[in-house]
Amino acid sequence: MGNDKEDVWKNLGARRIPNLRMADFPNADEIVRKGLLDSNRSPEAVDVLLVNPPTPDGGLWIRTQHRVGRRTRENMVWPQVSLAQMAALLEPPYKVKIIDANAERMSWEDFKNELDRFQPKYYFTQLTAPTLENDMFGCFLAKSRGAVTLAFGTHITPIPRETLRPYPSLDYGLVGEPDLTLRDLIDHLENRIDERSDEINLLFEKHDADYQTHIYADDEVDLSKIKGIVWRDGDEIRVNFPRPFIADLNDLPMPRHELLPLKDYRMPMIKGPFTFIVTSRGCPAGCTYCIKHVSYQYGLRLRSPELLMEEMWKLKELGIHNIHMYADLFTVHRDQVMELCERMIEEEIDIKWTCNSRVDHVDKEMLEMMSKAGNWLISWGIESGNEQILKHARKGAYPDKARKSLRWAREAGIKNWGYFIIGLPGETEDTIRETIDFSKSLPLDIALFHVAAPYPGTPFFFEVVENEWFRPGTRWEQVDMDQGTVLDYPELSAEELLDWQKRAFREWALRPGPMLTYLKMLLSDTSTFRSALSVGLQHLDWSSTETGLPVSW
Repeated sequence: MGNDKEDVWKNLGARRIPNLRMADFPNADEIVRKGLLDSNRSPEAVDVLLVNPPTPDGGLWIRTQHRVGRRTRENMVWPQVSLAQMAALLEPPYKVKIIDANAERMSWEDFKNELDRFQPKYYFTQLTAPTLENDMFGCFLAKSRGAVTLAFGTHITPIPRETLRPYPSLDYGLVGEPDLTLRDLIDHLENRIDERSDEINLLFEKHDADYQTHIYADDEVDLSKIKGIVWRDGDEIRVNFPRPFIADLNDLPMPRHELLPLKDYRMPMIKGPFTFIVTSRGCPAGCTYCIKHVSYQYGLRLRSPELLMEEMWKLKELGIHNIHMYADLFTVHRDQVMELCERMIEEEIDIKWTCNSRVDHVDKEMLEMMSKAGNWLISWGIESGNEQILKHARKGAYPDKARKSLRWAREAGIKNWGYFIIGLPGETEDTIRETIDFSKSLPLDIALFHVAAPYPGTPFFFEVVENEWFRPGTRWEQVDMDQGTVLDYPELSAEELLDWQKRAFREWALRPGPMLTYLKMLLSDTSTFRSALSVGLQHLDWSSTETGLPVSW
């Protein structure tokens, strides 16, 4: 590439001007980039813009640091607490802004105006398989305005080179846990290592025994030594040594919740706004289809109940009275859960909260304590009613345990939200029928049926590749468990899987109990009823001609 450029310069006159070299001329690319950033910068201009971009279809997408993006049939609007956490690590010395265009229902035209308004030096976003081209379009818009673009997430972590290669508008990828990598990279690019506080320096040193700064004496950054990034070295894409996990999550600053559009976050059956509190990272379970292990592997790191309470009180001051305890597995550590519940009761915080769980990680006493502390709903990953399907997927939890745990929750006054997966390896029409019948026998208030999605980096993904179960011509954007499937099994085609998904929900929902649940939503809160009705319409596949309503209503 360099030789080609030298030839161009020679053709432009180097043969007539002795000793003319490219190095004798300024870097035009750098001049243009700085001009885009430095000219007419407004008082609102920021150093780092952390972004959840507009959605591909103008609807709602579920996106978090821990999990992949997917269309939400529940009309959930999920808080971007991961962005708030990283904003807390950047301030000070950087001026930051969070845009959650999804929550604010922002169009691409509006989003462009926001980019022009805030003129970021650095644009930071998340990448997920179903939203990949959409996310990269945001990077393109930011880079065209002079920003350096950075991205993290469960898509770039397992396939960093192949994510960066086709998209020249993305400058840097953050591989693995992104928090410290983001601060470290920007500090080096800005040559502001010496401005770090003692607290930030200690954070790096404590969580990486080999940590060192890498700026040369002449201020030239050696990017090859910044852990946890994928970057472009000329025409080569290089993946650096991974950064160790943050061993103690209590060392992280409290997320900057106030930077998020808190009033816009919604969840079915919750009246008014809600947000997340991250209670832990990681999960020791071995489910082959779960994306969380791509970023955090199989370790478990907890936050202390004391800090969780401090964060809860702050959120209450911000007007938030509904919280989802966000974790890969909230009930994974009994002592943490019990102490947190005891503190909530003793301090009389009066917060209503939800969480997730596995059916083999609860007991009757724990569920009763959770209910007394304000827990009113648990979402359970039940997945299948067939033991062989569960064993093959290394779920490790069986139908009998599901029946017992959900009964305990119901007796404690906690509502049950069950998630099921259609199309895991080994699935047949008989096993799907078994799952449907099982779902109808459980004390569930809501049930949702997804089609299995082989996200990159999961054992399920490699099994699908090895057995050639991917539908020909598959693109990443089609790896979406809610609106389609990329799976074509010898005995079950993609179309059949989707038909069974709709049939499963129809059979579960069109019974007196579930219908009564939706009626209660209508009587208690119009917005949650609309969410519930949206779930029903999309699962039942009613057309607008049959209902008078669009499916996405």
